[in-house]
Amino acid sequence: MVVALVLILGLVVGSFLNAVIYRLHAGVSFMKGRSYCPLCKHDLGWRDLVPVISFFMLWGKCRYCRKGISWQYPLVEIGTALTFLALYWRFDLSAEFYVLLAYASLLIIIFVYDLRYYLILDRVSIPAFCIAIVGSLFVLDISILSLVIGVAIGGGFFSLQYAVSRGKWIGGGDIRLGAVMGAMLGYQKLLIALFMAYVLGSLVGVGLIASHRKGWKSKVPFGTFLAAATILVFIFGDRILDAYTTAISF
Repeated sequence: MVVALVLILGLVVGSFLNAVIYRLHAGVSFMKGRSYCPLCKHDLGWRDLVPVISFFMLWGKCRYCRKGISWQYPLVEIGTALTFLALYWRFDLSAEFYVLLAYASLLIIIFVYDLRYYLILDRVSIPAFCIAIVGSLFVLDISILSLVIGVAIGGGFFSLQYAVSRGKWIGGGDIRLGAVMGAMLGYQKLLIALFMAYVLGSLVGVGLIASHRKGWKSKVPFGTFLAAATILVFIFGDRILDAYTTAISF
C-alpha cells in the first residue's frame, strides 16, 4: 500500500515538475492559473492531466489541437516516481526521506532544464541551496564543517575551471550547482558525486560522438550529469563510502 502511494506521489509530483519546467522557460508563474496545452494554450481538464495514463490514452497528442505532446512529460513522471520509490526503499518513511524528496525534485528540474535548454537557472539553484542548508543541518545530520567544506569544494572546483577556461568549459550555473551539491551531500559524498558525474558524462559523450550525434567540440549539458549523480549518491552513497572505508582498512 505504501509503495503504491509513493509511486502515485512521484507521478503527481513529476507532472507538477513538468509544469514548472515549462513555465520557467516561458517566463510564466507556476503558482497561478490552470494547466494548459503549451501548443494551443487550451485549458486542460482532469482527463488530460492524469500522469502517464493521459499521454497514452491520447496517443501522445493534445485532445484539442491534436499536435504531438513531448515524451518529456511521461518520462519525467515515471522517472520521478521511480526516484521516490528508490528513496523510500533506502530510507523508509523517515524525516530523511521527505527531505530527500524535496532535494530530488529540485534536481530533476535542473536535470531536465539543462538537458533541454543548456542552462541552470538561478531561480532553481539558489532556492535549492537555501533549502539544502536547512535540510542538511537539521534533518540529514550533516555537520556544519562537512557542509562548509562541501560547499567550498563544490563551488570552488567549478569556479577554478571557469576561471582557467574563461567560461568556455562550464557556465556560472555549474558553479552554483556545485555549491548546492556540497550543501546537500557534505564533502565526502560530494567527491563521490563529482566522480560519478564525470564518468557518466564521459560515457554518454563518447557514445554520442561514436554515433555521430555530437562532435568533439559540441556543448554538453553537464548539469544534467551532476544532478543525476547527486540523486544516485542519495541512494547509494552510504554503501559506497562503507565499501571504500572497508577497502582501505585492509
